Amino acid sequence: MRYSGLTLGDTRVLVSAENDERWLADERDVDALIVAAREHDASWVVLRSVALPDDFFKLATGMAGRVVQKLINYQLKVAVVGNIASWLEQSTALRALTHESNRGDTLWFVADLNELERRFDATRKKAPCH
Repeated sequence: MRYSGLTLGDTRVLVSAENDERWLADERDVDALIVAAREHDASWVVLRSVALPDDFFKLATGMAGRVVQKLINYQLKVAVVGNIASWLEQSTALRALTHESNRGDTLWFVADLNELERRFDATRKKAPCH
């Protein structure tokens, strides 16, 4: 798995290479993701939907919950980036999760990196000035 760190707006993000095959097989893969995020000083991790195993989108397996919770436990926020329309059509629970998650600030489901950057910008503009 190859990663790159990039800055979207003023947010450091860890992104996996676009052409990677499905790779999230076990907890060691999540651990490697955490290490890579730290190495790139990223506060967000981008999980490309095309690289995620089917079980990630089948909420009954618990895989998405375990992955996201572990990343959040390490103070990393998560963006699932890509077209998940076919998964949303199949699952009311996934539709509810994406809707609620996108209202928060720790897990977002977005179409592409441009949308993610717009969300960062919008969030920054809404943040109260101290």
